[in-house]
Amino acid sequence: MNESLAQHYLEDSLASFRAYKKLAEKALDQLSEDEFFITLDEEANSIAVIMKHMAGNMLSRWTDFLTTDGEKPDRNRDMEFVIEPQTGKEDVLAYWEKGWQRVFDTVESLSSADLGKKVMIRGKEHTVIQAINRQLMHYSYHIGQIVFLAKHFRSSEWKSLSIPRNKSLEFNQYLGEQKLASGTEHRFDVASKFVEESE
Repeated sequence: MNESLAQHYLEDSLASFRAYKKLAEKALDQLSEDEFFITLDEEANSIAVIMKHMAGNMLSRWTDFLTTDGEKPDRNRDMEFVIEPQTGKEDVLAYWEKGWQRVFDTVESLSSADLGKKVMIRGKEHTVIQAINRQLMHYSYHIGQIVFLAKHFRSSEWKSLSIPRNKSLEFNQYLGEQKLASGTEHRFDVASKFVEESE
């Protein structure tokens, strides 16, 4: 792979991980502590469970990323879906931060030369690009769940994280007026700024 293209891929991947984390946290900021732990039915996961599972996955996948299987022997995936009685919101957020920091530290340490290397996940070989894409898809899937649940709990009090309903034309006009420099702001941030300035 061309070195400049490889570097662009790594920078874009890191920016995407950061943007999805920020998106989730804008949803989390709208919740009460109790709402972190509510389940919609017996088979549903609470937001706290989703966050715990994501962090557990991150710590397993990104620890010694290039040299060990991403499914670590000491990972207890089933317990990621259990919230113990003494667990509070701050515990969940601390574990979430620990997981994301491992992601950021690892991706920041990668070089363009690493992208063609092979890593293992559950005994299956992946290129580094495939492994990064796999985790981006996994995390965006779960962050969509977090946003959906947060919006459900807030209902009419929900502060939109994207283009609000019936505001597409205004948003397109806003983009034209802003003359945004390409690549300087993530699309999530642009939409969020539009919502804030429209209030």
